Amino acid sequence: MKKALIIEDSDDIRESTAEILDLAGYATFTAKNGKIGVDLAIKHTPDIILCDIMMPELDGYGVLYLLQKNPQTAGIPFIFMTAKAERSDMRKGMEMGADDYLTKPFDDVELFNAIESRLKKRHKPVGFKATAGDKETLFAELKAKGKPRSFGQKQIIYVEHDQPSYLYYVVKGQVKTYKRAKDGRELSSTLYHAGDFFGYQSLCNGTSYTDNAATLADVELLLIAKADFMDYLQSHQEISGAFMSMLSNNAQHKDEQLLRLAYFSVRKRVAETLVEVAHKFGDKQSDECTLRISRDDLAALVGTASETVSRMLADFKDEKLIEKNGNAIHIVSIEKLRNIKQ
Repeated sequence: MKKALIIEDSDDIRESTAEILDLAGYATFTAKNGKIGVDLAIKHTPDIILCDIMMPELDGYGVLYLLQKNPQTAGIPFIFMTAKAERSDMRKGMEMGADDYLTKPFDDVELFNAIESRLKKRHKPVGFKATAGDKETLFAELKAKGKPRSFGQKQIIYVEHDQPSYLYYVVKGQVKTYKRAKDGRELSSTLYHAGDFFGYQSLCNGTSYTDNAATLADVELLLIAKADFMDYLQSHQEISGAFMSMLSNNAQHKDEQLLRLAYFSVRKRVAETLVEVAHKFGDKQSDECTLRISRDDLAALVGTASETVSRMLADFKDEKLIEKNGNAIHIVSIEKLRNIKQ
């Protein structure tokens, strides 16, 4: 027997909805506020949750947030019920990860259609078997669900502790993710360029952002809704495997950054960072590369003060390893930079 949880502060709506679902053969549980609803969801693990948005104790957004953080309840289909037909309320709910919404008053047919649609989607068989080229096709389909958006230079995309709503794909330009130390210094973690996805770590973990993201130059992105991304992860093994590999590579990259901070001299760290940025944004077939990156951004990647980076760059220029022209750094030989001693 399918189990349904109804979280609604209106006695009439809560009881009438429960009565309809009881007659349809569902085992129903009801809660008059969000706090009780969360407890019941964890206790009974229902197959479907219907939840009002505006409630005392804990509103619907809070209920959804707490349930998504709990691995036991994160995958339960979640339908918002709202008396407001305003698009902003619906959009916020869907961006947070709700599967659907019903605008009150709704009739029996609307209720059953919404529930059955969500349950069918949840139990859709996985284990998709693909031929060699299908992964790229699936990625293309995923990107096709994205909404294009342009950002200017040095524009914030998201900030630490925000709740993730999108998977981001870089169509054009450069993006950095970074953390800010207590003294205000910026510490960069990863650079992204055209063809890269980012923002998926928090989506996969079900947590708020642990870093910030901003543009290094004018950027064109695709914003793929969280619900679409999670659906693809659950439905396609190839997509899940690809993002697991990305998560593993990110973890390895962070380990390497920590090792450089612990064991490399500042001179070696600046050289290694220049090589890394050149590899990311330059022509991999050439030993030369011109980088357009600010001293502050470079210092954040290295994990030191911008004044220190400026001194190291001056030394590299004297040693004929680089040439400087305004904000541009031309690396004369990537290989020589890579082989710099401690």
